[in-house]
Amino acid sequence: MTDLLRRGRASLAFSFLVQGVAFALLVTRIPAIQDRYGVSDALLPAFLAAVPILAGVGSVTTERLVKRVPPSRLLRWSQPVVLLALLGVGAGERMVELGVALAAFGLAVGVLDASMNMLGVSLQRSYGRSIMLGFHAAYSLGGIVGASLAWVGAHWHLALWVSYLPVVLVLLPAVLVGSRWYVDDRGAASVAGEQAGEGGAVVFKWLLPLCLVMTVAYIGDSTVSNWSAKYLQDVLGSSEQMATVPYNVYMVTTLLGRAIGDLGVRRFGAVAVVRGGALVAAGGFAVVAAAPGAWVGMLGFTLLGLGLCVLVPQTFAAAGRLFPGASDAAVARLNVFNYVGFLIGSPLVGALGDLWSYRGAMLVPMVLVLVTVVYARSFGAQPDRYGGGHERPRTADVGRGSNGL
Repeated sequence: MTDLLRRGRASLAFSFLVQGVAFALLVTRIPAIQDRYGVSDALLPAFLAAVPILAGVGSVTTERLVKRVPPSRLLRWSQPVVLLALLGVGAGERMVELGVALAAFGLAVGVLDASMNMLGVSLQRSYGRSIMLGFHAAYSLGGIVGASLAWVGAHWHLALWVSYLPVVLVLLPAVLVGSRWYVDDRGAASVAGEQAGEGGAVVFKWLLPLCLVMTVAYIGDSTVSNWSAKYLQDVLGSSEQMATVPYNVYMVTTLLGRAIGDLGVRRFGAVAVVRGGALVAAGGFAVVAAAPGAWVGMLGFTLLGLGLCVLVPQTFAAAGRLFPGASDAAVARLNVFNYVGFLIGSPLVGALGDLWSYRGAMLVPMVLVLVTVVYARSFGAQPDRYGGGHERPRTADVGRGSNGL
């Protein structure tokens, strides 16, 4: 590996970490944001839904922008906007100011998520081995750091802007400096596309299985993030303090799973890792649904972290392999289904919990995750572009038969 690629990998990993910090600082302080601006419980879902919807718009816009502007440049300027928008959320006083700040945050996050994963896919192509899980491990680590900083702010009853300002003052110049080493690999993508016979177009029917897996993964993730505390306390009878633990356990196991996941992909291949992750996640939901008490429920959430953590990074990587000559467009379109899953997951579980039972509601994401097992072969094969509509194995599946770099 050249020093250029190593610096590019490190700087991109840092961007993933910073994004994890920023997003965690926003979502973990929602009650404080609600109190600061006087947002009613009835109006809060509209504000929360607006962020992923606008992020989807930002991701779609990125697909068009990268035809003229390198993803590295989009990332270089979208990440500071996200940090400044976060500060705006904490510093505003009127509801209209909150709306503007959240709108800027959502649009910039869509551009940021898409461009980060575009660069990750292209770097993985240059490395010739699986490294995507490492980037998402950095995001998970950032989430843990951000949640810890949010806890400190809440514990000391700090104003939102007081909590956010030091973070932004430290991270903003750091990401601007780090952005100097981002690596675009568009030339290699074009060569790979020509070698694979790819005309540079994304055929949606070939991308659709990956879109489904992405949606399911985020339905599972949003179920844990939005309902784990309530489930442990209301259904399994834990204390209020203990009810805060499952999400932290989930984040830690997600970090651990992603930190070692690339080794699994290199050893066993992406198909086996994705299939195994889906089975572990489905088992986690089953344990949560059947848990007789809080400690067994925590075991279920631990399994969920270990299982779900591999799906999203490997889905982006698979899109890059499937469309080597149009990986940027494929990643941007796939990224939209990140937000689709987030929008579906929490309301789905809440509605089923109210109408049926929360134990029964946990079985729905379990069944959806099992669908991933059916589509796992999409992570190591590509449609036959030369007729017949069948799938054929890729001759250079990332993670198996790599050059060992």
